[in-house]
Amino acid sequence: MSTRKLTCILAFLFVFAAIAGAQETQKTINPVPMKPTSAASGQEMYATYCAACHGKDGKGNGPAAEALKVPPTDLTILSKNNGGKFPAMKVSSTIRGEANLPAHGSKEMPVWGKLFMSISHGHASEVQQRVANLTSYIESLQAK
Repeated sequence: MSTRKLTCILAFLFVFAAIAGAQETQKTINPVPMKPTSAASGQEMYATYCAACHGKDGKGNGPAAEALKVPPTDLTILSKNNGGKFPAMKVSSTIRGEANLPAHGSKEMPVWGKLFMSISHGHASEVQQRVANLTSYIESLQAK
């Protein structure tokens, strides 16, 4: 086979691969306005604010998980990864946006403390209640 034919075939394959790659659908997340929930229900807050990424069961398999650069944490193994003790302070700190985590506070994972403050109209006690109840609900998801 001549060098010219080989070059043409390779060029064709390169262009074909580039076109095929460009046609792949890239998954995206469409932000929506934050829906207020009851501060008294950790389960309702989880379903509304967390399940899209972390999944209804907390295993990190929510419908938006595929579109994220950093996979969501499997929330059901937090105790297991912490010597059998649920890390409530770390979870609360993460929710408030005080923990230094790669995905937290990025465009992908909101800083919930600030968002809770906005829907609580600046009432710090309501934000504390939200964080405590959401933390308690996440604790209830721990694998037995």
